[in-house]
Amino acid sequence: MKFEHFAINVAKPRAMSDWYEKHVGLSVVSKQDSSPYMTFLADDSDTIMLEIYNNPKAPVLDFNSQHPLVLHLALVSEDPDADRDRLVAAGAEVISDDILGDGSHLVMLKDPWGLALQLCKRAKPMLK
Repeated sequence: MKFEHFAINVAKPRAMSDWYEKHVGLSVVSKQDSSPYMTFLADDSDTIMLEIYNNPKAPVLDFNSQHPLVLHLALVSEDPDADRDRLVAAGAEVISDDILGDGSHLVMLKDPWGLALQLCKRAKPMLK
């Protein structure tokens, strides 16, 4: 088995998906213009998707109240410093910026809705 998508029920799915398209570079695979505004966004490998929607049948998590280690979306970044600065200019907030003992660079941010977003530049890449 392999991952297809990770789904999150959010308060403002259209605004959030637009931000991830514009600032993170995720591309639209499918987008609904009516409730529940289900949007599937693919990473640049076109192998994994993030689904963003607002379904009133389920609660919306208060991402701002969650510690980033409870839930975060991690993305490979070739230049964490530049990506951090660009995302902060777009409304993200820096939580931490760490260089690990092996030389890996990990930046933890919160997007404008409080979802934790981690930028990862691993000293030894973990994915193929």
